[in-house]
Amino acid sequence: MPRCEDVLVDEHLRELAARLQGPARLKTDLLTEARHGLLDAVEAYQESGVPPTEAQRRAVAEFGSPAQLLPSWQSELAVGALRGLSLRMFAVAGVGIAAGDLTWRGASWSDGPRPPAGYVLLSHSVDWIWMGTLLVAVAGLLVVAVSARSPRPGLAVAQRAVGAGLTGLLALGMVAGCALFTWSLNLWDEALRWPPMFIGAVLVGGAYFSLTRATRGWLLAVAR
Repeated sequence: MPRCEDVLVDEHLRELAARLQGPARLKTDLLTEARHGLLDAVEAYQESGVPPTEAQRRAVAEFGSPAQLLPSWQSELAVGALRGLSLRMFAVAGVGIAAGDLTWRGASWSDGPRPPAGYVLLSHSVDWIWMGTLLVAVAGLLVVAVSARSPRPGLAVAQRAVGAGLTGLLALGMVAGCALFTWSLNLWDEALRWPPMFIGAVLVGGAYFSLTRATRGWLLAVAR
């Protein structure tokens, strides 16, 4: 339970926490650092003879209001969300490109008639989408790295552009991937009994869920 003289600090931090949106760990780190700074300021005021409650008020006023603090903090959280999204996109796209053909390797229908031209085009499109995702994810990681060294205003535009690109590519990849899977089942009855198809579907479904959560987190962070 907080000490009575900590209430004003706790209230200030709760207000900040309620208005911040971003990666939980980074958000916790920011608030913990802020709490330590506030309590150090309170202690300094008290050592100089200021009563506890007034020390709290002065420390909070000196620290800054939510309107003053939130823009820079939320910007930092948005960068953290973009870093997480880019890393997940890079990992999933890299694995998908490297292992995508394993789903079909050794299938009983591999030596049969060539599938329709539309199916082949869709299959290639899925590969192109994930290759593009891999490249944009690398760009996202580079933008994040540069932002950490030099937080220039123009980089915020680049961050949003990369995040929007990854969001669009994820949506496109999910639609194209689901369409390809459904078409495959319709083309080959054996696909219903081919274990790699369903193992791959489960893994891809889990990857889509993870990427969707990361994308939602980034969208919420930049919307604040």
